[in-house]
Amino acid sequence: MFLSVFDLYKIGIGPSSSHTMGPMSAAARFLDELKSGAWPRPAGARVERLGGSLHGSLAFTGVGHATDRAVILGLAGERPDAVDPDAMEAIVESVRKSGRVTPPGHPAYGFDPDEDLRFDRENPMPGHANGLAFYAYDGDGRLLLRRGYYSVGGGFIVGEEEIDQTTVYGEKAEDDHVPYPFASAAEMVAMAEQSGRSIAEMKRANEIARDPQGHLDAKLDAVWDAMDGCIARGMSAHGELPGGLKVRRRAARLADHLREKAKSNRFDPLVGNDWLTVYAMAVNEENAAGGRVVTAPTNGAAGTVPAVIKYMMQFHEGASREDVRTFLLTSAAVGGIIKHNASISGAEVGCQGEVGSAAAMAAAGLAAVMGGTPQQIENAAEIALEHHLGMTCDPVGGLVQVPCIERNGIAAVKAVTAASLALKGDGTHIVPLDACIETMRQTGADMDSRYKETSLGGLAVNLPEC
Repeated sequence: MFLSVFDLYKIGIGPSSSHTMGPMSAAARFLDELKSGAWPRPAGARVERLGGSLHGSLAFTGVGHATDRAVILGLAGERPDAVDPDAMEAIVESVRKSGRVTPPGHPAYGFDPDEDLRFDRENPMPGHANGLAFYAYDGDGRLLLRRGYYSVGGGFIVGEEEIDQTTVYGEKAEDDHVPYPFASAAEMVAMAEQSGRSIAEMKRANEIARDPQGHLDAKLDAVWDAMDGCIARGMSAHGELPGGLKVRRRAARLADHLREKAKSNRFDPLVGNDWLTVYAMAVNEENAAGGRVVTAPTNGAAGTVPAVIKYMMQFHEGASREDVRTFLLTSAAVGGIIKHNASISGAEVGCQGEVGSAAAMAAAGLAAVMGGTPQQIENAAEIALEHHLGMTCDPVGGLVQVPCIERNGIAAVKAVTAASLALKGDGTHIVPLDACIETMRQTGADMDSRYKETSLGGLAVNLPEC
């Protein structure tokens, strides 16, 4: 089983990998097919107008997660990793005013978001909770092309026709042709023992085997630079987050408070936890504002891994760029196992699959940098994930703000605690990581849909003012 570190850590925009980045990428894929001309249609038929429909969780919480904006941007030719966050609102407003999109390399198409993009809450698509479809019409309103897609978490897109060719959670089963094709934590640890290599070294070998000219270190550094830049922006920004909840940014104010408090030179036993929380909140406030973030492994959980890396760089003496690479490679190995055997999608398994997975990945990365054995690293990931089991995804107002922003801070603290506990043992423990992952999968399957990113239960309905 091979899932690249750059599949889990994608540079994109907020506020949601499944509800924003995924739909934008699906729109881009639809445009690519339109442009190719490799689809059947009547002779002389020409596409004049586009349409779209959102289903399942995308329909219920799409407005709060900016799915409509993502679709508009995608049909306008923008892609998550390249769009300028500062230009997005102008692009969306232009489409709304003109009722047209003009993606590069295409003719202009009619597209009025108010008329041509439907939030269909009555008809879920069968393959996944996050379904969407795009339509192309001629000048007489005749349907020429329809394509369905599923946004399966972390920005991953699966075509409607591909869903049966994948595992239940959307990852293609194929011969990976990598030197260390571990598909479970048990296999990962066994391969590390047999080869004498660390988890990060095995993951590095797999990445190089699949992409020999991929400039791995430079790409890993770019991921961390994007994460670190997101923290910096979040720690300098003030004001109210969009969406109507009137949530005010806190990370910058909290960071200023910690800096001022440090001037007293008085010992503060909570300072590490405080900085962890601030770093994570800074990222998720940027995400909520629709800024540039890195999926880790999703947008809703984007703050946990960067916060723990930043904490490592601040409090671990001698931490270096090479340590960051080791952290990212190790954490991606664990994240790939979770995605392969369960899910990282809140719409499938609740927030245990998003923040829980992020905490497990962060704990594994930190344990690796701190000199942990493969067994201790596996233990760290298990401890972090175990104590997120059953966590629901119930965003208030359909926004990735409450409880998501604070939740990432708490998950970062849990990740550091889990790594510390694991490093104080010899790797022996009762619950294997694989059993914990399977438990998360089963729990997600049993969880009521009201608690899986639909905002129909939990906190989302128990705050009267919302």
